[in-house]
Amino acid sequence: MAKRKKKNDLGSGLRALLRDIEIPVPKKKSLNSIAIIPTAQIATNPFQPRSYFDPEKLQELADSIKLHGIIQPLTLRALDDDNYQLIAGERRLQAAALAGLEEVPAYIRKADDQAMLELALIENIQREDLNPIEVALSYQRLIDECKLIHEEVGKRLGKSRAAITQFLGLLQLPPVIQKALQQKQIRMGHGRALSGKPIELQLTVFKEVTEKHLSVRQTVALVKRLAAPATTATKSTRQLPVAYQRVQDKLARSFETEVALKRNARGRGQIVINFTSDEDFNRILEKFQYD
Repeated sequence: MAKRKKKNDLGSGLRALLRDIEIPVPKKKSLNSIAIIPTAQIATNPFQPRSYFDPEKLQELADSIKLHGIIQPLTLRALDDDNYQLIAGERRLQAAALAGLEEVPAYIRKADDQAMLELALIENIQREDLNPIEVALSYQRLIDECKLIHEEVGKRLGKSRAAITQFLGLLQLPPVIQKALQQKQIRMGHGRALSGKPIELQLTVFKEVTEKHLSVRQTVALVKRLAAPATTATKSTRQLPVAYQRVQDKLARSFETEVALKRNARGRGQIVINFTSDEDFNRILEKFQYD
């Protein structure tokens, strides 16, 4: 028992000794190293792509930092021996200030202005709470301001060139659809289905999606049906008077399928409504609401 007590006393003494040890931080911080930096010596990043941080979530992070400290060090570049500029970690720096920290752990590296912008944008893109438009805008900034091509953006982010192109296509959508993506009223898949289509078709389908809460799969099918007349009925459409063209387009939108309206010089003609399956046929019949 005496030996066991002696062992416990020794462990207690070691813990007390380690708790009182202060690890000195060198005055001169070397590149590619982690050091403890006073927050007063850190200037903000002028290339920071995000200007707004949710106050509630910022306070949550500050409360976590009070309990656990900063788990992921900030990334800085040295301006001189005593001054630094933030590359990545604006949210952590603001939360640290809320938590009352006067010093933060930071990784110090060498970076020029372009590298700072690129690193800040990439860190921003990797956040989980970004909506598709925010991601697309960050991709576009990497292309415009860092002079990267789609393939280079993909390599830096571990994504395919096609994925980058798909996100950038969202920036060509009408503002009302972009806003819906930003507010997460529709999903990335909806936007991708509409991207590259004529603006009238985009707005028509978007209205259906929001009013009927269509899934991505239903949206893709609707786009395919409405886009069909534009490719298969071009010749007959050109021969129709404008008023008849409008009727044909209206019928196609109403039945959500290809409609061909034919009329001869005497005013006689026919309306052909296409369907692709028995299910599609029944769907069209329901629109007539007959007894």
